[in-house]
Amino acid sequence: MSSQLLEALNVLEKEKGISRDVIIEAIEAALVSAYKRNFNQAQNVRVDLNLETGSMRVFARKEIVDEVFDSRLEISLDDAKEINPGYDTGDVVELEVTPKDFGRIAAQTAKQVVTQRVREAERGIIYSEFADREEDIMTGIVQRQDGRFIYVALGKIEALLPVNEQMPNESYKPHDRIKVFITKVEKTTKGPQIFVSRTHPGLLKRLFEIEVPEIFDGTVEIKSVAREAGDRSKISVAAANEEIDPVGACVGTRGARVQAIVNELKGEKIDIVHWSEDPVTFVANALSPSKVLDVQVDEGAKATTVVVPDYQLSLAIGKRGQNARLAAKLTGWKIDIKSETDARELGIYPRADEPLLPVNDEDDYEDNPSEDLE
Repeated sequence: MSSQLLEALNVLEKEKGISRDVIIEAIEAALVSAYKRNFNQAQNVRVDLNLETGSMRVFARKEIVDEVFDSRLEISLDDAKEINPGYDTGDVVELEVTPKDFGRIAAQTAKQVVTQRVREAERGIIYSEFADREEDIMTGIVQRQDGRFIYVALGKIEALLPVNEQMPNESYKPHDRIKVFITKVEKTTKGPQIFVSRTHPGLLKRLFEIEVPEIFDGTVEIKSVAREAGDRSKISVAAANEEIDPVGACVGTRGARVQAIVNELKGEKIDIVHWSEDPVTFVANALSPSKVLDVQVDEGAKATTVVVPDYQLSLAIGKRGQNARLAAKLTGWKIDIKSETDARELGIYPRADEPLLPVNDEDDYEDNPSEDLE
């Protein structure tokens, strides 16, 4: 058994990163428990494991006392001096009590400990690997599904994709390759549990980091993301260098970069707008593709009133209010949209105190603006 145990310890140390000393201590502790369990012993014992010879010896540890009350734990001074005249009261004597058939039990116990430690080591490695990848994106392979989860293989472990994190416009089949966003990594008694998402706004952000080098290297920054997964999303981008067009960088030549993301998200429309620290400009940009005539800001309520041309009202609001809702999420401002006619009747437009916004005829990128008019 010695050569097999040595080989197992070497594999654990080299491949799993577990110290040999740690394994030996664990085996010795397990052998103590096995000895007490199999031989009905309650005494204080120590197991000595000799890797060179393969021998395993059990020693009972007894304290030297003047008067013995429990012979399993204590020994008299006179009896101790027969073993070694140098012993004195308070010392500990070790007596070998190795049973004849202890080798078989020891071998089985050692095997169980090594197997358990290998399993724990693999779980620890997987947990460490994925704990650092929370809020990151990975490519997985769909394995199976039940009523609660789709199980996605991420290397050696299956991640869980809950029903509420699945995109409504997608169907998942075994062996499909999908990109997922890691939302949570938990350590459990059965090993690490990894939860992933296809609907999280972070997935959209990570996809842009992959497709747009300027975002990956920090030249262009994604400031905010608003997403209604499977239908439409908005992102705001900015660049410290005024010579760089952040929207153009994200769109790519002939829309190639953003189209790759749209394809990955199965046709989800994406609006890319310029971010601005000025709420007037930012809110106007966020309502793209609608044109905006005026934005009035209430700083205290963090609310805005937006005036748009009459013919642009439905476009500004969007289907089921989606465009306005996403713009509010993107900017963090409440948005109340008024048509030009209604604003004039209310006397809030035009304003005499401030210049009106210029109507910008240059569209930011938007996948299919005509659908907002339906």
